[in-house]
Amino acid sequence: MLIAGFPAGSWGTNCYVVATGQGAECIVVDPGQDATEGVEQVVRENKLKPVAVLLTHGHIDHMFSVLPVCGTYDATAWIHPDDRHLLADPMAGISPETARMLLGGNHEFAEPDDVAELKDGLSLELAGLNFTVDHTPGHTRGSVTFTTPYDGPEEVPAVLFSGDVLFAGSIGRTDLPGGDHPAMLHTLATKILPMRDEIVVLPGHGGQTTIGREKATNPYLQDLEIPKI
Repeated sequence: MLIAGFPAGSWGTNCYVVATGQGAECIVVDPGQDATEGVEQVVRENKLKPVAVLLTHGHIDHMFSVLPVCGTYDATAWIHPDDRHLLADPMAGISPETARMLLGGNHEFAEPDDVAELKDGLSLELAGLNFTVDHTPGHTRGSVTFTTPYDGPEEVPAVLFSGDVLFAGSIGRTDLPGGDHPAMLHTLATKILPMRDEIVVLPGHGGQTTIGREKATNPYLQDLEIPKI
């Protein structure tokens, strides 16, 4: 599997380009602010063809460039229905401070021509790749994660694209519109904790980690119990 990741824009949001190998179709995960140039470079250098954009959630720092990326490559955007409204109205999901900063520029947002909706437990087969979708609300109502299969070669571990659900040593904030801390704790307890320790975590911000490392060291996963919501 080919995975090329780079931090995009002033928020440093990780954008990933994923393919079975060079010269193949590919998918793009979370094309944030100023991600178009980085995507184009990876695609050109590896002779790839993007066919889909997977969005872990609808926050502007993760979908800022979804429209130009989808338009350039005639790709389908995949997002959970609970966050779909943010494609056209991203200001509904950000803080007033961020909104004021962005309103100073000339930014237009709209849905791409082709949008498909994600749901919990969905098995996605795109570009020769397989992903399991988990609905993981808390950071936003429509947050999801994407996990590659566990049954590959031993030297190729499963990979979790965790968005802003899980970081190395931390978790996503829950104080923005659509955030819900009890829901986040429930997500961590029911979706993240049961995962295998060897799974590699590629988060929406910061460096990669593993599920085992986070179980052992992440303070938000220590002594976690399933809350009542």
